[in-house]
Amino acid sequence: MSYPQYSTGMTGHPEMAEMRDRLERTASTGKAIALEGLILLTGVYTAISPWVVHFSGQPNLTANNLIVGITTALIGLGLALVPERMFRLAWALVPLGIWLIISPWIVTPAHGARAGVIWNNILTGVITMALGLAAMGLTIAVTRPERH
Repeated sequence: MSYPQYSTGMTGHPEMAEMRDRLERTASTGKAIALEGLILLTGVYTAISPWVVHFSGQPNLTANNLIVGITTALIGLGLALVPERMFRLAWALVPLGIWLIISPWIVTPAHGARAGVIWNNILTGVITMALGLAAMGLTIAVTRPERH
């Protein structure tokens, strides 16, 4: 028995079309645009924070924040440019935020990060996690159209 309407694979599945419609409605809202911009800005700040906060003598933490910041910014840029492909990556912001919070104690020699560096990473980590959770929740929160 064959099902001709599903012969093109998952792209022809009726729920995929509904999911694309829901994502399109979500991605075009002001909340989504603002969230994507905030994720991008958080990533840029995280990347430049070693020079803003002066992580002097902390080359490992400088490299860490640069890499995590660029990754976060790329996720934000991807969400803005191709949300239909990138919305599944919003979850990655949560572990990135957790890593930012714990990284001053892990990547610094003798766990000797200064208080300003620690607070910088805690704040950017919490913001990154919150934005990741908000991005994940945004697509879930959009109500499905009622079927009659």
